[in-house]
Amino acid sequence: MRHHITAPTTPATPYVDPTKRPKKRGSYNCGRCGLPKKGHVCDGSTTATNTVVNASNTNTVNPLTPRHPPPRPQRALSFDNLDAADSSDTEAAVASTAALLDNHNHNNGDDDDDYFDGDEIVSGGLPAICMWEVMTRLPPSSVMSASGVCRSWRDLTGRVWKNTQELRVRVPGNGSVRFVGSLLKKCCSSLLRISLQMESDVDATLLACIAFSCPNLESMEISTSESSINRITGDELGRFVADRRCLTNLKMEGCSNLGSVVISSSSLSTLWLSDLHSLSKTIFNCPNLREVSLNFSHQENDITDVPAMMDNLGKFCPKLQNIHVASPRLSHATVLALTAANLRGLRMLSLVLGSGITDASVAAIAYGFSKLELLDLSGSSITDSGIGMICNVFSRSLSRLLLALCPNITSSGIQFATAQLPLLELMDCGMTICDPNMNDLAVDESNDYEPKKSSNMHHIYQKLIIKHNRLKKLSLWGCSGLDALYLNCPELGDLNLTSCRNLHPERLLLQCPNLESIHAAGCVDSLSRVIESQIENAPIESQLLVKRMADGSKRVRVPHILSPQPSDDSKQCQVRKRRCIVVTE
Repeated sequence: MRHHITAPTTPATPYVDPTKRPKKRGSYNCGRCGLPKKGHVCDGSTTATNTVVNASNTNTVNPLTPRHPPPRPQRALSFDNLDAADSSDTEAAVASTAALLDNHNHNNGDDDDDYFDGDEIVSGGLPAICMWEVMTRLPPSSVMSASGVCRSWRDLTGRVWKNTQELRVRVPGNGSVRFVGSLLKKCCSSLLRISLQMESDVDATLLACIAFSCPNLESMEISTSESSINRITGDELGRFVADRRCLTNLKMEGCSNLGSVVISSSSLSTLWLSDLHSLSKTIFNCPNLREVSLNFSHQENDITDVPAMMDNLGKFCPKLQNIHVASPRLSHATVLALTAANLRGLRMLSLVLGSGITDASVAAIAYGFSKLELLDLSGSSITDSGIGMICNVFSRSLSRLLLALCPNITSSGIQFATAQLPLLELMDCGMTICDPNMNDLAVDESNDYEPKKSSNMHHIYQKLIIKHNRLKKLSLWGCSGLDALYLNCPELGDLNLTSCRNLHPERLLLQCPNLESIHAAGCVDSLSRVIESQIENAPIESQLLVKRMADGSKRVRVPHILSPQPSDDSKQCQVRKRRCIVVTE
C-alpha cells in the first residue's frame, strides 16, 4: 500500500509595506548596576559602570552603591493654588484646585506592583526617590503635566496619585461632577479624607461619585460659596452615611434643602451641619458620636422642633462631649430636654442666639453638667446672677467662657467671673456693656474726647478691672458703654477693643507684658498711641524683688539696694520682647 507523502511547503512571507518602518526600541539598563535588563537578574553585587551617551561626547558616571528601599514617608504635603492662564477644558480646571497629598510608600516584597525602587535612575539622571520628593510637592496641574514627559515619569506620577490619602479640591463655578470624578479616579480606593470647596451647585450626583470612588472614606467636608446651592436632601444624605462603614467625620455647609435629618451610623464621631432650616424630622442614632454642631438659619419661619431634637441627641448619642447649636428658637425648654439626658461626659456646651435662655436655664445647666470646660451662652438673656451660678459650679473646670451679645450683663458680673474662675483662659464679652443711645452720642474732639451725657447712665461710663494670672484672650468688642479699663494679666496675648468708642485714653491702663496683638478699630485716634506707649514702656518686674517672710505670713517687696543687680553678661543674654501689633483698621 502506497502512502502519499506531501512535501513540506514553505510558509508564505507576509507582505511588508516599505513605507512603514518597523518600531525600534532601545534596550533598558538596570538602575542599580547599569547592565542590560535582558536576561539579567540583579543581586546588588554587580559593580558595573553606567555610561551616558550624548550627541557629541560620552561621559562615564561613577558606579551607584546599592541601597535599601526608602523608608515610608509619613507626612502631609500642601499643594498651592495655581490658576490656569488660557484654558477652558477639564485639564485647566485642575490648575485652579488645591490638594493635600499624604503619600505613603507601601513596601510589600510579595507584590511587585507595590514595590518602590528608590535607587532606580529615571529620566533626567535622578534617583526615583528624589523625583518622588519633587512630585509630591508639585500642584496637581504640574503632576498631570509631568505624566506626559516620559514613561518613567508617568509611572511615578501614577504612583503619587495612587497613594493619595487626603485630597483638598476647590471646584470652580464652571466645574462639574465629571471634574471631581476625574480626580477621584486617579486616587483609586486609597483616598481616606476629602475636602471640597464648591463654587458650583451640589446635588446627590456628587455623593454618588464619592461613594463609588472612595469605599474606605473616613472624612468628608463640603463647603459652599455664596453663589452655589446645595440641593442634597436629608434622605440622600442619610443613605450616604449609612452605607459608609468607615466614615468618622462629616462636615457640610448650605444644608437648607435637607427637609429632615435621619442619620444612623455606628462609626460617625463628628457631625457638622450648617444653614439648617425647617427640619420636619431629626433623628440621630450615632452611639459613638462625640461632637455635633448644628447651625440654623436666622429666618423667622423656621418650624424645627429644637427641644425634640435635643432630646433625641441625649438619648441616642450617649458619648457626646461637644455640643454646639446656634438657633433663635433655643429656649429654656431646650435646655431642660438636654439636661434630662445623662450626658456626664459633656465638656463643651454652646447654645448661641437663644434669647429664651435665662438664669433658670443656667441653673439647669449647672445641675446637669458639672465638668464643663467651655460654656458659650452668647445671645442669651442671662444676668449677673447667672454668672454667679456659673462661678459657683464651674470654678474648678471652666477655662473658656463666652457671653457675647448678652445685654443684661454689666461690668460687675464680668469682674466677678474673672475673680472666681482661676482656670479661665478665654473670655468673650463682646456687645455686653453697650450704650443703647450710642447713636445719639457725639464725640466732641475739642473737649478732649468727652462724650455727651446720656439719660440712661447705668449703661455707659462703666469701669472694668480685671486681674488674672492665666487669662490669654479677652474680647470686649462693641462695648461702647465702657469708660475705663484696667488690666493686670501677665499671660494676656490677644485683646480686642474694637468699637469701644467711649473708652477714654487717660482711663486705660494695661499691665500685660506678653501682649502680641490689640484690635482697636473704631476707637478714638489717641487710644492707639496710648496703647503703644504703655506696651513699650511696660516695666519688667523681676522675681527677686518679691520675698516671703520667715513665718510665711505675707509677701514684702525687697528694696532695690538689697536685691542683687544683674551683671553685664546677663543683660546681654536677655531676650528682647516681642513687638505688640495694634490693629486700627
